[in-house]
Amino acid sequence: MERAESFEVPESLKQVGVAAALAAIIWFFFRNINLGYDFHWAVLYETNATYKEVIGLWLIKGLILTVNISVVSGFFALLLGTLFGIGRLSSFKPVYWFSTCYVELFRNTPLLVQMFFWYFAFPMVLPEGIVSFLNSHNFEFTAAVISLSVYTGAYIAEVVRAGIQAVPYGHVEAATSSGLSYPQQLRFVVLPQAFRIIIPPLGSELLNNLKNSSLAMTIGVAELCWQSQQIESFTFKGFEATSAASAIYLILCITISVLMNSINHHLKIGGAKDLTTFDKGLALLFRPLKWGLIGIGKVLAVLFAPLAAMMEPDTENPYAATAFDAKVMPVLSLVGKGISTVLILAFLAAIIKGLLGFNWGVIFANLKPMIFWSFPDSSGNELFWGLGGLSLSFLMAVIVITVSFFIGIAVGLGRLSDNPVINTPSVIYIEIIRGNPLIMVIFWVYFFSPILTGIQLDVFWSATIAFIIFSGAYLAEIIRAGVEALPPGQFEAAKAAGFSYWQTMRYIILPQALKIMIPAFVGQFITIFKDTSLAYIIGVFELTTVAQTISNRLMFYPFEIYVAIGVLYFICCYSMSIVARRLEVRLAAGARGMAG
Repeated sequence: MERAESFEVPESLKQVGVAAALAAIIWFFFRNINLGYDFHWAVLYETNATYKEVIGLWLIKGLILTVNISVVSGFFALLLGTLFGIGRLSSFKPVYWFSTCYVELFRNTPLLVQMFFWYFAFPMVLPEGIVSFLNSHNFEFTAAVISLSVYTGAYIAEVVRAGIQAVPYGHVEAATSSGLSYPQQLRFVVLPQAFRIIIPPLGSELLNNLKNSSLAMTIGVAELCWQSQQIESFTFKGFEATSAASAIYLILCITISVLMNSINHHLKIGGAKDLTTFDKGLALLFRPLKWGLIGIGKVLAVLFAPLAAMMEPDTENPYAATAFDAKVMPVLSLVGKGISTVLILAFLAAIIKGLLGFNWGVIFANLKPMIFWSFPDSSGNELFWGLGGLSLSFLMAVIVITVSFFIGIAVGLGRLSDNPVINTPSVIYIEIIRGNPLIMVIFWVYFFSPILTGIQLDVFWSATIAFIIFSGAYLAEIIRAGVEALPPGQFEAAKAAGFSYWQTMRYIILPQALKIMIPAFVGQFITIFKDTSLAYIIGVFELTTVAQTISNRLMFYPFEIYVAIGVLYFICCYSMSIVARRLEVRLAAGARGMAG
């Protein structure tokens, strides 16, 4: 007798239910507790008497634009990531070094700085006709797509590289011995397996790309976050507008996460696919799209039939090297290397020409303000004696990582708890914070703190608290992963020795887990340091705000200013990433020594 299949609710949907319950509690709280603020949720769905339209529909318009930016930039990021991920494994040194420089440069500079560069600085080196064309064709959207594509592509490149390296080398050897050419190996053997392996991290990067699209508001793109601030400006209801935008982001991120998890279940390599009823229902829902793609593939196969016939192998092995591979591919490979070398040299020549044309005097004259702002010439009455620029960014990052570390430990252990009273709030905190862009968390603290406390915090502390809340959720997941990475025997041995739960955590589990997590902590500190650039949104005089102030004052040198702060960020972040890699290698060697 077959066992009846039970409907398994995905974890993400369980979290949606918990989040909905929490939202109901919050709604009841704000509706019935007097905090000295006139809550008016109807502003989102009633026709505004002044503007004669439903203001809440602005959020829907912003959502549509957010999805458009995310889809377009995600497509180009995937294309760039695949190309440069393969390039990072190339034996042709010019391609390898160019790909490596691309990945390291764009991973180690903040997205906001890159967005300002593409929008404010890059047009300065373009011909006037091109600039006029771009300005007349929504250049804000184009600049946002370019910056997101290039930035996310650098992260996807590392994901693709790791996925390719995770394919067993024996498969590559088998493909080679079967007579497959290198392109055929990539097409038929390596990339299909690699992309199945990288579905979870790839989904995470695409989700990050969606959340990062909120930064497009800084260059005037009317996406979701921008629309929420427009509602606040027109109605002075920042709490309601920000809450609604946050809920939309959370629902969108959870929906995408559910879809990506289901896709991962379908594409699982090895073993039986544990498909839930939800997975099967979702596959049925998307079956028309699958049929459409198959139909398009058949049409393309007919159109390219002559080329396919020329490439058809003569042997019984359908993947064996063809006459086309034997004769044409070596020529194409040589031509490709030549073209790539010419393009790389042309790109380097353009960079050298640009550097020679720099007004270096402007950079050196403003280097001190970029690093210290007014310190040490301050009167001492300002916050931190007027410290600003790069120094304030670093100080803020140190404060954030120190405080959020303890929040991360508490919440990470809380998520591992079997007690629902402890586990549920931890899960809700992590999912809500990770399901929203950092810029929204900054707006929460900035708009909500006067309502909840009656005190308008200094912008520095508003941004710092927002970073702490945001970073705490990510550190909690790092700590949870570190604890779960330890062998179960550690817990069993501690229990057999008579240790209590907290003694086990304090003396046995956490010391080992924290040692494993040191590289991840350094990586999180780098992320926080880059994220301090978002304090620009509320006027904190960190490095990006200082650079924008200097650029506005000088007016004619945005290229020099944004390149300079990009280099400052890169030097700091890349130096810390080297430290993280060395720590990872050292700790891995120590673990092997202990295992031996």
